[in-house]
Amino acid sequence: MPLDPQAQVVLDQLAALGLPPNHTVTPDVARANSLTRPRPPGPEVAKVENRRIPGPGGEIPLRIYTPPGTAPFPILVWFHGGGWVVGDLDLADGTARHLAARSGFAVVSVDYRLAPETKFPGPAEDCYAAAKWAAENASRFGGDSRNIAVGGDSAGGNLAAAVSLMARDRGGPLVILQLLVYPVTARDFETGSYRRCGEGYLLARDTMKWYWDQYLDRAADAENPYAAPLRAGDLRGLPEALVITAEFDPLCDEGEAYAQRLREAGVRTTCTRYGGMIHGFFGMSAVIDKGKQAIAEASAALRAAAARNKALSRGVR
Repeated sequence: MPLDPQAQVVLDQLAALGLPPNHTVTPDVARANSLTRPRPPGPEVAKVENRRIPGPGGEIPLRIYTPPGTAPFPILVWFHGGGWVVGDLDLADGTARHLAARSGFAVVSVDYRLAPETKFPGPAEDCYAAAKWAAENASRFGGDSRNIAVGGDSAGGNLAAAVSLMARDRGGPLVILQLLVYPVTARDFETGSYRRCGEGYLLARDTMKWYWDQYLDRAADAENPYAAPLRAGDLRGLPEALVITAEFDPLCDEGEAYAQRLREAGVRTTCTRYGGMIHGFFGMSAVIDKGKQAIAEASAALRAAAARNKALSRGVR
């Protein structure tokens, strides 16, 4: 499928900003440059609340989005993208609002520590701590501790997969769905999608190499499943998954490879590739129709997982 015309318009608009690639500047400049990119607002929700919770390296800021309706709400703990280097609660605001409004989940957006100031496993441990806090404190914000999903886009998808592994390995919290949107799953720059899409489609191969260099303290960490989930030896017992990929994204193949590994391990997994799409399209629903479709698919998957979990808790198959 050719590149979607709406995606091309976005690429042209971003090119017109004249920003240098992130891998050619310092992390601080990359973060400052990201603030100049348009951030379309999301829909209104019933309530938005900022909190700070204890974390392994200090307080972790959260932003909690309460949907319309009656509590308790199922919970989605959401981790923003940005290569573990860039991103914040404001970057994730529009996506979090869309997911809360469309799914009926309370969305807990997590402002984990960033690299290179905090190397692996610090950001992943922050995200696990936030998921655990959400489970243990759900009643404080109208959430349902029995229905917790985790999700994220790009590096946030990597962190959601890592938190799912941690929750399995550490005995909780129980996760009903991992929502992995074009996730980073391995440090491998020689996949077919890297060769096809490593230049010219928003996320560049050299930028991903730089992100990995900022995130990892040692080369050996690239084999740690909590950093590179595709390297996990055993994926059995993980929560069901929805993996969303984009055709013109260097991360496409590794996301789909992880979905296949999950299926082979007996994990209920749906993998949807959006033809003609670029990295980042999930957060561009204001200008890309397939972004709207992906948000709708993710929201439906969340609702279905909560319904299945509720039925199982009642002993209904």
